Amino acid sequence: MTDAMAPQPDTQATPRNEGPGGYIGRFRLLQQIGEGGFGAVFEAEQEHPVRRRVALKVIKLGMDTREVIARFEAERQALAMMDHPHIARVLDAGATDSGRPYFVMELVKGEPITSYCDRHLLSIHERLRLFEQVCQAVAHAHTKGIIHRDLKPNNVLVSSQADQAFAKVIDFGIAKATSGRLTDKTLFTDRQQMIGTPLYMSPEQAEGSADIDTRSDIYSLGVLLYELLTGSTPFASATLRTADYAELQRIIREVEPARPSARLVDANSAISEIANHRRMEPRKLARLVRGELDWIVMKAIEKERARRYETASALALDVHRYRLGQPVLAAPPSTLYRLRKFVRRNRVTVAAVSLLTLVLLAAIIGFAYQARIAQTHAAELAQMSRFQADMLDQVDPTEAGQLLTDDVHARFAAALIHGGFSEADRASAAAAFATAWARVNATDVARTLIDRSILKPAVAAINQQFEHQPVVDAALPLQQRLRTTHWNLLGASNSDAIFHVTTQ
Repeated sequence: MTDAMAPQPDTQATPRNEGPGGYIGRFRLLQQIGEGGFGAVFEAEQEHPVRRRVALKVIKLGMDTREVIARFEAERQALAMMDHPHIARVLDAGATDSGRPYFVMELVKGEPITSYCDRHLLSIHERLRLFEQVCQAVAHAHTKGIIHRDLKPNNVLVSSQADQAFAKVIDFGIAKATSGRLTDKTLFTDRQQMIGTPLYMSPEQAEGSADIDTRSDIYSLGVLLYELLTGSTPFASATLRTADYAELQRIIREVEPARPSARLVDANSAISEIANHRRMEPRKLARLVRGELDWIVMKAIEKERARRYETASALALDVHRYRLGQPVLAAPPSTLYRLRKFVRRNRVTVAAVSLLTLVLLAAIIGFAYQARIAQTHAAELAQMSRFQADMLDQVDPTEAGQLLTDDVHARFAAALIHGGFSEADRASAAAAFATAWARVNATDVARTLIDRSILKPAVAAINQQFEHQPVVDAALPLQQRLRTTHWNLLGASNSDAIFHVTTQ
């Protein structure tokens, strides 16, 4: 870092009345509750026209107060229109007697989202659910034309409400009012600021572009998600701390960070602590993140903003899809991936079909073997065929459908427990699944599977095998019983009516 870029101390002393016990406008300062690169935050009390506690952020000296206030005033109307449970309102702005800009915000009691998650040992699924709240808040702001520009853990405060984590995003509108175009000065005004904000800064912000849109916030959300999953940001703070301005820009703009799962693998000795904070064994953590979560994060932090998620809602929806076990939009559009997701969501049905396929293969092998010895062992073959035909008569599609239903419900309940869902979430999900499954005619499903996977292929195989041996074919009871059962099942089932959809 050059001398010109070195952090400059605030050479002008803070006036006495701008500290605890003093007044700024109609707000009495009670205590300092935070300090960052741009200034200090106080808990204050407004005495009129209403009495309430607020957070008051005083910006450091050296900024153009008139320009800052003008920028804020330009966004005041849009800020006033924001009404979302996960957004802290910005109430007022002005200048102190010493010429320092200040902002008055809703007082939020909480701690940075990353600290909260680690202190409360939130699992990956719990962190994702909390992250969805943040995305929803940002999406609401974007619909009002407000871009945050400085999303980072310190601006996402989390508290516990009714034993549930509750996030609030703070400082909407303030970043635009206080930053303007990115310069050496805004990046390096304070050493803490240099370490903090660039870690979450999009490439277009880092290069000082005036063309900033909502996708810059998407990038910052992706970095935040990266940190929630791995315990670190895509670029280490030490790397950015030692880089000069041009190098810092190059890193953010050009260097591709490791995927979250790869970062976890490289964590070495730190992986145990990272995994403990997520209530998971170290070996399983990287495996859980690998794949869909990698794809979601890397899509959000694409260097080229056209390749990122278009909206914060789209990012939240993809995270929600992952939590439900559905295909995510960030995934490469490959047939293999979608097939794997289908198998994961339909383990019972796929397992049943796989088992039936194995039975079919065994039956076909048996038929081939019978055909070879039919000429010399007709009597034994006929006896074996009668036994197999009798076994075929015991196939009951109704019973098979009930067994399939019971197995599906049992495996779904076990999957919810294994996924770390709370008892209340499990009960809600199980009820919704039971309602959906009730629309499926399980008997017809079982009948169709048996016919398509065993009987129809077996009949075709027999027709081909005994095409030139009609006498042997006619003498074997199993062959005739297979054909009869196949046609009976075909007549009893309507494959177009497997799903019985009703309206409530």
